[in-house]
Amino acid sequence: MDLDLNTLSSRVYEDLKRRLNEGSLRAGQFIDLSALGRELGMSRTPLRDALIRLELEGFVVIYPRRGVMVRPLDLSDIRDIYQIVGALEGAVALKIGNRFQDEDADRMRSFIDAMRAALDADDFDAYYVANLAFHDVYLDLSDNGDLVRTVRTLKGRLYDFPRRTGYVKEWERASLVEHGEIEARLRARDYAGAASAIRDVHWSYEVQERFIRSYYFATGSQGR
Repeated sequence: MDLDLNTLSSRVYEDLKRRLNEGSLRAGQFIDLSALGRELGMSRTPLRDALIRLELEGFVVIYPRRGVMVRPLDLSDIRDIYQIVGALEGAVALKIGNRFQDEDADRMRSFIDAMRAALDADDFDAYYVANLAFHDVYLDLSDNGDLVRTVRTLKGRLYDFPRRTGYVKEWERASLVEHGEIEARLRARDYAGAASAIRDVHWSYEVQERFIRSYYFATGSQGR
Protein backbone atom coordinates (compact mmCIF):
# COMPACT_ATOMS: atom_id res chain seq x y z
CA MET A 1 0.00 0.00 0.00
CA ASP A 2 1.30 3.47 -0.90
CA LEU A 3 2.44 5.66 1.93
CA ASP A 4 0.08 8.55 2.69
CA LEU A 5 1.18 12.15 2.25
CA ASN A 6 1.64 12.73 5.99
CA THR A 7 4.05 9.80 6.21
CA LEU A 8 5.94 10.96 3.10
CA SER A 9 6.10 14.51 4.45
CA SER A 10 7.47 13.24 7.78
CA ARG A 11 10.15 11.24 5.98
CA VAL A 12 11.20 14.29 3.96
CA TYR A 13 11.17 16.42 7.12
CA GLU A 14 13.47 13.99 8.96
CA ASP A 15 15.79 13.75 5.95
CA LEU A 16 16.08 17.52 5.73
CA LYS A 17 16.74 17.77 9.46
CA ARG A 18 19.52 15.19 9.07
CA ARG A 19 21.09 17.24 6.26
CA LEU A 20 20.88 20.40 8.37
CA ASN A 21 22.47 18.59 11.31
CA GLU A 22 25.32 17.29 9.16
CA GLY A 23 25.86 20.68 7.53
CA SER A 24 25.27 19.46 3.98
CA LEU A 25 22.55 22.11 3.87
CA ARG A 26 24.29 25.26 5.05
CA ALA A 27 23.01 28.52 6.52
CA GLY A 28 22.23 31.02 3.76
CA GLN A 29 22.08 28.32 1.09
CA PHE A 30 19.08 28.10 -1.23
CA ILE A 31 17.77 24.55 -1.52
CA ASP A 32 17.48 23.15 -5.04
CA LEU A 33 13.97 21.75 -4.71
CA SER A 34 13.92 20.07 -8.10
CA ALA A 35 17.19 18.25 -7.46
CA LEU A 36 16.11 17.34 -3.92
CA GLY A 37 12.79 15.98 -5.14
CA ARG A 38 14.53 13.83 -7.74
CA GLU A 39 17.05 12.56 -5.19
CA LEU A 40 14.34 11.62 -2.71
CA GLY A 41 11.97 10.31 -5.37
CA MET A 42 9.25 12.57 -3.98
CA SER A 43 6.64 14.80 -5.55
CA ARG A 44 6.48 18.49 -4.69
CA THR A 45 3.57 18.01 -2.24
CA PRO A 46 5.33 16.15 0.61
CA LEU A 47 8.45 18.26 0.02
CA ARG A 48 6.42 21.45 0.29
CA ASP A 49 4.67 20.26 3.45
CA ALA A 50 7.99 19.37 5.10
CA LEU A 51 9.46 22.76 4.21
CA ILE A 52 6.44 24.60 5.62
CA ARG A 53 6.94 22.71 8.88
CA LEU A 54 10.64 23.60 8.92
CA GLU A 55 9.80 27.26 8.28
CA LEU A 56 7.34 27.30 11.19
CA GLU A 57 10.13 25.90 13.40
CA GLY A 58 12.58 28.57 12.22
CA PHE A 59 14.99 26.40 10.23
CA VAL A 60 14.29 27.72 6.72
CA VAL A 61 12.73 30.76 5.06
CA ILE A 62 10.40 30.34 2.09
CA TYR A 63 10.63 33.21 -0.39
CA PRO A 64 7.77 33.25 -2.93
CA ARG A 65 9.08 32.92 -6.49
CA ARG A 66 12.66 32.80 -5.20
CA GLY A 67 12.97 29.52 -3.33
CA VAL A 68 13.78 28.17 0.11
CA MET A 69 16.81 29.31 2.08
CA VAL A 70 18.39 27.69 5.12
CA ARG A 71 17.94 30.34 7.80
CA PRO A 72 21.13 31.63 9.41
CA LEU A 73 21.25 31.83 13.21
CA ASP A 74 22.11 35.42 14.13
CA LEU A 75 22.57 37.16 17.46
CA SER A 76 18.99 38.42 17.49
CA ASP A 77 17.69 34.87 16.99
CA ILE A 78 19.83 33.59 19.86
CA ARG A 79 18.67 36.40 22.16
CA ASP A 80 15.03 35.61 21.38
CA ILE A 81 15.51 31.85 21.84
CA TYR A 82 17.18 32.37 25.22
CA GLN A 83 14.31 34.56 26.39
CA ILE A 84 11.65 32.09 25.24
CA VAL A 85 13.36 28.95 26.57
CA GLY A 86 14.12 30.64 29.89
CA ALA A 87 10.53 31.76 30.30
CA LEU A 88 9.10 28.36 29.37
CA GLU A 89 11.48 26.25 31.45
CA GLY A 90 11.00 28.63 34.36
CA ALA A 91 7.24 28.23 34.03
CA VAL A 92 7.64 24.45 34.20
CA ALA A 93 9.69 24.73 37.40
CA LEU A 94 6.88 26.74 39.01
CA LYS A 95 4.24 24.14 38.16
CA ILE A 96 5.80 20.80 39.13
CA GLY A 97 5.60 21.06 42.91
CA ASN A 98 3.08 18.25 43.21
CA ARG A 99 5.15 15.94 40.99
CA PHE A 100 8.80 16.58 41.81
CA GLN A 101 10.35 13.95 44.08
CA ASP A 102 13.73 13.45 45.75
CA GLU A 103 14.43 10.77 43.15
CA ASP A 104 14.16 13.43 40.46
CA ALA A 105 16.72 15.58 42.26
CA ASP A 106 18.98 12.52 42.54
CA ARG A 107 18.74 11.96 38.79
CA MET A 108 19.58 15.60 38.13
CA ARG A 109 22.62 15.29 40.42
CA SER A 110 23.74 12.18 38.52
CA PHE A 111 23.57 14.09 35.24
CA ILE A 112 25.65 16.92 36.74
CA ASP A 113 28.25 14.33 37.73
CA ALA A 114 28.14 12.91 34.20
CA MET A 115 28.60 16.40 32.70
CA ARG A 116 31.61 17.04 34.95
CA ALA A 117 33.19 13.71 34.03
CA ALA A 118 32.60 14.40 30.34
CA LEU A 119 34.29 17.80 30.58
CA ASP A 120 37.25 16.25 32.39
CA ALA A 121 37.55 13.77 29.51
CA ASP A 122 36.99 16.45 26.82
CA ASP A 123 34.03 14.41 25.59
CA PHE A 124 31.57 17.06 24.47
CA ASP A 125 29.15 14.56 22.96
CA ALA A 126 28.70 12.92 26.37
CA TYR A 127 28.39 16.35 28.00
CA TYR A 128 25.72 17.34 25.50
CA VAL A 129 23.63 14.23 26.15
CA ALA A 130 23.84 14.62 29.93
CA ASN A 131 23.03 18.33 29.70
CA LEU A 132 19.81 17.70 27.78
CA ALA A 133 18.90 14.83 30.12
CA PHE A 134 19.33 17.10 33.17
CA HIS A 135 16.73 19.55 31.87
CA ASP A 136 14.47 16.75 30.68
CA VAL A 137 14.06 15.54 34.28
CA TYR A 138 11.83 18.49 35.11
CA LEU A 139 10.51 19.09 31.58
CA ASP A 140 9.15 15.54 31.54
CA LEU A 141 7.10 16.38 34.64
CA SER A 142 5.20 19.07 32.75
CA ASP A 143 1.67 18.32 31.58
CA ASN A 144 1.99 20.92 28.80
CA GLY A 145 3.16 18.94 25.79
CA ASP A 146 3.14 21.92 23.43
CA LEU A 147 5.42 23.86 25.77
CA VAL A 148 7.92 21.01 26.00
CA ARG A 149 7.93 20.47 22.22
CA THR A 150 8.58 24.18 21.70
CA VAL A 151 11.53 24.12 24.11
CA ARG A 152 13.07 21.09 22.40
CA THR A 153 12.62 22.56 18.93
CA LEU A 154 14.30 25.80 20.00
CA LYS A 155 17.19 23.93 21.59
CA GLY A 156 17.64 22.07 18.34
CA ARG A 157 17.80 25.40 16.56
CA LEU A 158 20.58 26.48 18.92
CA TYR A 159 22.64 23.32 19.08
CA ASP A 160 21.98 20.91 16.25
CA PHE A 161 21.58 22.62 12.90
CA PRO A 162 24.37 22.18 12.16
CA ARG A 163 25.72 20.25 15.13
CA ARG A 164 28.91 21.91 16.28
CA THR A 165 31.98 19.87 17.14
CA GLY A 166 33.76 22.23 19.51
CA TYR A 167 32.80 23.98 22.70
CA VAL A 168 33.86 26.66 25.16
CA LYS A 169 35.01 24.79 28.25
CA GLU A 170 34.87 27.87 30.49
CA TRP A 171 31.20 28.24 29.59
CA GLU A 172 30.41 24.65 30.39
CA ARG A 173 32.28 24.83 33.72
CA ALA A 174 30.21 27.89 34.65
CA SER A 175 27.11 26.04 33.48
CA LEU A 176 27.86 23.20 35.92
CA VAL A 177 27.55 25.67 38.79
CA GLU A 178 24.23 26.89 37.39
CA HIS A 179 22.94 23.34 37.03
CA GLY A 180 23.90 22.69 40.64
CA GLU A 181 21.93 25.74 41.77
CA ILE A 182 18.85 24.63 39.84
CA GLU A 183 19.03 21.11 41.31
CA ALA A 184 19.56 22.43 44.85
CA ARG A 185 16.57 24.78 44.58
CA LEU A 186 14.30 22.05 43.29
CA ARG A 187 15.49 19.59 45.93
CA ALA A 188 14.65 22.20 48.59
CA ARG A 189 11.21 22.66 46.98
CA ASP A 190 12.09 26.29 46.29
CA TYR A 191 10.31 26.31 42.94
CA ALA A 192 10.31 30.09 42.59
CA GLY A 193 14.05 30.14 43.25
CA ALA A 194 14.59 27.37 40.70
CA ALA A 195 12.53 29.26 38.13
CA SER A 196 14.61 32.38 38.73
CA ALA A 197 17.89 30.44 38.41
CA ILE A 198 16.66 28.98 35.11
CA ARG A 199 15.15 32.14 33.66
CA ASP A 200 17.36 34.91 35.06
CA VAL A 201 20.76 33.20 35.01
CA HIS A 202 21.02 29.95 33.06
CA TRP A 203 18.90 31.12 30.13
CA SER A 204 19.61 34.83 30.49
CA TYR A 205 21.10 36.23 27.29
CA GLU A 206 22.62 39.12 29.23
CA VAL A 207 24.34 36.80 31.71
CA GLN A 208 25.58 34.44 29.00
CA GLU A 209 26.35 36.97 26.25
CA ARG A 210 30.14 36.86 26.41
CA PHE A 211 30.09 33.08 26.11
CA ILE A 212 27.50 33.20 23.34
CA ARG A 213 29.63 35.58 21.31
CA SER A 214 32.72 33.45 21.86
CA TYR A 215 30.89 30.27 20.97
CA TYR A 216 28.97 31.34 17.89
CA PHE A 217 30.78 34.32 16.44
CA ALA A 218 34.41 34.61 17.52
CA THR A 219 36.87 34.12 14.66
CA GLY A 220 37.81 30.47 14.47
CA SER A 221 35.28 29.41 17.09
CA GLN A 222 33.42 26.20 16.41
CA GLY A 223 30.71 26.66 18.98
CA ARG A 224 29.32 25.24 22.16
